Amino acid sequence: MYTISRNVYLTYSFSRFIIATNLTTKMEPSNSQLEAWRTEQQALAERLITIDDHKTWDLDKGLRYIGGVDISFVKDNNVDACAMVSVLEYPSLKVVRTESAFVKLTAPYIPGFLAFREVDHICALLDKIQQNHPEVMPQVIMVDGNGILHPKRLGLASHLGIIRDIPTIGVAKKIIDVDGLLEPWKKKRLSLNDAVPLVGNSGQTWGMAVTSTSSAKPVFVSIGHRVSLHTAVELTKRTTKFRIPEPIRSADLTSRDIVRDTTTCS
Repeated sequence: MYTISRNVYLTYSFSRFIIATNLTTKMEPSNSQLEAWRTEQQALAERLITIDDHKTWDLDKGLRYIGGVDISFVKDNNVDACAMVSVLEYPSLKVVRTESAFVKLTAPYIPGFLAFREVDHICALLDKIQQNHPEVMPQVIMVDGNGILHPKRLGLASHLGIIRDIPTIGVAKKIIDVDGLLEPWKKKRLSLNDAVPLVGNSGQTWGMAVTSTSSAKPVFVSIGHRVSLHTAVELTKRTTKFRIPEPIRSADLTSRDIVRDTTTCS
């Protein structure tokens, strides 16, 4: 199980209690729930590490297992979904373990608060791997979503990395509206095998737009937790065969297959 400080834990538990109350009464998110989420994000953001902090591996040695996480929804349903973690051996990119579960994303979706819908389900899958297959526990996790490329610098990848104390990388398929980045990047294409900084109106670099050798459509890579932007971009490049890095692509395709097979049989 992940560990968090007592103050963060109390905030975390309180925000989950409010979710449960709202589900029972079928209410929209209350002001108190949103405030609890903001408080939790602020507390977590204070622990964010944006440099390489992984002493047992670097890009050229010691790295053996990379995780990819994704969640696929049942068609025409924004509650029922399949959460998936794929573990790939590095550098072969062979899938060595998958862990999945059908879940209900019962927390409401509010822009800027995606982690509160998904992170608990991902943590539960990581717990299963840690308990039952610790020999292939990921040393770094690539997340289908954003890291510090987020209005509060705390997207799903950063949120997950902090509460699990594990290096994470955000890899998003779409740009979000942060610091003036949306308009110039929402339809932009790059050269193949390229990487261009995502510099906002403020002058801050939020991440990198990265293309593979087979697609001019970029993904948007950002620091999650305990990795530098350089490492995040290089690892994305080294694990990408098509447009999406293989750890995330594996989690995406496998979860989609499970959803399709299950709904077809039901």
